[in-house]
Amino acid sequence: MQGREVGSKMRYWLTLISGMLECLCFAGVVFGYTSLVFVLKEDQYFSELCSNNTVSNSSLVETDCRGQDEQFSLVFTIASFLNNFLSLINGYLFDRFGTMVTRLLGVSLYTTGTLFVAFSSAAYSLMLFPALSCIAVGGILLLMTNIQVGNLFAAHRSTIITFYNGAFDSSSGVFLIIKILHERGISLQSSFLALSLCSIIHVARTFLLMPRTHIPYPLPPRFTYGVNCGQADSYNVEQVKRTKEEDASGQGSSGKDETAKSDETEVENAEKVPSFRSCVLSWFFLWHLLWLSILQLRHYLFIGTLNSRLSRLARNDPTLVSQYTNAFAMTQLCGVLCAPWNGLILDRHKGKPRAPGETEQDADLRSSYLSLFLTSLQCLFFSICATIPVLPLQYITFILQVLNRSFLYGGNAAFVSIAFPSRHFGKLYGLVTSLSAVISLLQYPCISLVKGPLDGDPFYVDITLTLLSVLVFIHPVYVFIHCRRKARSRENIPPTDIGPTLAEAKL
Repeated sequence: MQGREVGSKMRYWLTLISGMLECLCFAGVVFGYTSLVFVLKEDQYFSELCSNNTVSNSSLVETDCRGQDEQFSLVFTIASFLNNFLSLINGYLFDRFGTMVTRLLGVSLYTTGTLFVAFSSAAYSLMLFPALSCIAVGGILLLMTNIQVGNLFAAHRSTIITFYNGAFDSSSGVFLIIKILHERGISLQSSFLALSLCSIIHVARTFLLMPRTHIPYPLPPRFTYGVNCGQADSYNVEQVKRTKEEDASGQGSSGKDETAKSDETEVENAEKVPSFRSCVLSWFFLWHLLWLSILQLRHYLFIGTLNSRLSRLARNDPTLVSQYTNAFAMTQLCGVLCAPWNGLILDRHKGKPRAPGETEQDADLRSSYLSLFLTSLQCLFFSICATIPVLPLQYITFILQVLNRSFLYGGNAAFVSIAFPSRHFGKLYGLVTSLSAVISLLQYPCISLVKGPLDGDPFYVDITLTLLSVLVFIHPVYVFIHCRRKARSRENIPPTDIGPTLAEAKL
């Protein structure tokens, strides 16, 4: 039995490390799009949209590539939208059919996308639209199935979730590597064929180091998964009852009575789990949706317009644009280092005694409002720096952007797993991501506004988004007030003075 436990622990660690590498090298590569655009421009993608204009009162000829830039922005807008919008369907598939089916779908989409890029060319530039969309959706499926790995390490669950999301952010540096290789003579097609071949690793990991269905939380005793492990990963309340009955055999009748009571409590608690509808109609969900939508729109607009923004600030100097593009991509690699800080904030209460009557969920929520507040504050500072049209200041903007983005997506997944029942995680995570994707579509009219009436100057749009970012502070303030009211209710404050519980916090 001890050897089996050691084997399970070894499998847990292999799953954790391999999942980290998978997210770091593949899952979020689409967000390194700025580096890829630099390569695509050199390979003349959408070059037919550039036009030569003669400067008035001069014989100089200027190349106007605003149409090309707008098309590249549209590719990213659609990919980032589908990346989030389809998460609702992806979440349902994950909850309904489990890890294996979801991962195989994700790997198939990812491989299709990389092959599309590999066989595209300047003459077939439109292939970038389905290619980047497939890569984006396949990548988020890989992340979604890896988030549950945090359940294997209960004491560090939020830290691992944020760590995975940080690795997801850092994977955007893969396109920087492709850009550097391209400058050294390695073609775009060769790089993406190599990414396609790596799908063999994803498939092998799906069968060897991931569960067929789900990893439950809390983790039951002797839980195992993977090849040749039968149905050990199909965990439910009835299985817990059987396990407890086996463990209670040989005990006295009093031990059996206690076990029976424990089983009844377990089933009763399972029946008290809030419905999916009540979770969606809660204030927690509403404010979290607003929080994620605004912050995500700010980041998407910044990434989608970064190449043209840098070109404007650098006065179309290709050397300077390449230098700042590389600096931006390098900072993205640090996402995996920034995200665990948020996880440590969320897990800072683990191992400490809880207040009388405080549940584990209450303690987790109490830790979450600081994380939400810091993420909101970072976005405000990042937006202010992005608004100031000074080129050297963009180095600070890049640092704040990657720090905030690491906190944002790790905190999003962690909060959904904390505030709502685990049985609804896939659907709720998918729903909040999908609805935020609808809001993120505003980036395209914003980009069109910048390219058209504002003549390429994003200053007024940046000012508007900075003011809008102030609204995100509503979410951490509401969670803080909710936790304070819960604490008061445990101190026997009259019911009229206490706030809503999770199940009661409905619209």
